[in-house]
Amino acid sequence: MLISPAVIHSEFIYTIPPTPSCHASTITEIAPGVLAAAWFGGTAESDPDVGIWLSRSVNGKWTAPIEVVNGNPDGKRKYSCYNPVLFQPKNGPLHLFYKVGTGPSTWWGMLIRSTDGGKTWDSPTRLPEGILGPIKNRPIELLDGTLVCPSSSEDHGWRVHFEFTHDLGKTWHSTPPLNDGKVIGAIQPSILRREGSHFWAIGRTQQGRLFSIDSLDLGKTWSEMRLLDVLNPNSGTDAITLKDGRFLLVFNNSTTARTPLNVALSKDAEHWTSVLTLEDQPGEYSYPTVIQSSDGLVHITYTWHRTRVKHVVVDPKTLGLP
Repeated sequence: MLISPAVIHSEFIYTIPPTPSCHASTITEIAPGVLAAAWFGGTAESDPDVGIWLSRSVNGKWTAPIEVVNGNPDGKRKYSCYNPVLFQPKNGPLHLFYKVGTGPSTWWGMLIRSTDGGKTWDSPTRLPEGILGPIKNRPIELLDGTLVCPSSSEDHGWRVHFEFTHDLGKTWHSTPPLNDGKVIGAIQPSILRREGSHFWAIGRTQQGRLFSIDSLDLGKTWSEMRLLDVLNPNSGTDAITLKDGRFLLVFNNSTTARTPLNVALSKDAEHWTSVLTLEDQPGEYSYPTVIQSSDGLVHITYTWHRTRVKHVVVDPKTLGLP
């Protein structure tokens, strides 16, 4: 595969895997030039030894991964961890949301916080009953500090909802499910910020295409869910609003396989054009997460063959729509 000039750096976060299997990475910028990435790792997904692992990048160098939390703080190791989501609020400690349980239909939401940029963490806090936290992709922070968390559940079909905390995870409220899980089975939304109070959310479905849904009141109420003309092989995606107003999506451009892994751009969050191929060989390249750092560059991490986490840096200025 030819490497695009848009890709200015590509690397594995670690060279020697600390666990046999890994998945569901997340990345955030703690401070200018300082990144943190996390993922779940263990023998295999859902095994009781699966914990949340984390590495920090300072001046371009990733630290050796460490397990920062597992599903069994009492030492009995009965539960697995899933789907970490790192988020650095404008004011407040670094947040790491994650899930614990025996699987998506029974798991519950957890949260740990760090006041020193991810070097040390406080004790795990279980989120209130019925609150899962951001399920795969990062929250949106409003001007008043409210976090709007894209979430979903899988216990009564695949259904999307959004959760709100006004005090950095101390108290919560939630929308009801926004789809019935039957006509469209949808999970793992990403929130795109548009003009004013307009949100757009897209994500994974069981119908071979991405879903779309929008809100005109900062996520309090949402439109009817519909399918986009963007392929999806029942695998996680992520999307962001770039600083220049365009929208960027990372997704598997297929209905059947978790390869290839592509980057697409849009001017309206409705019509998407693939502009970059990150991976196109056989195997699994999945569950991307994406941020735009303070220097304007785009950072993407994703699962590479379920054995490593790959980090790619893209210059969005070189990506254009035809």
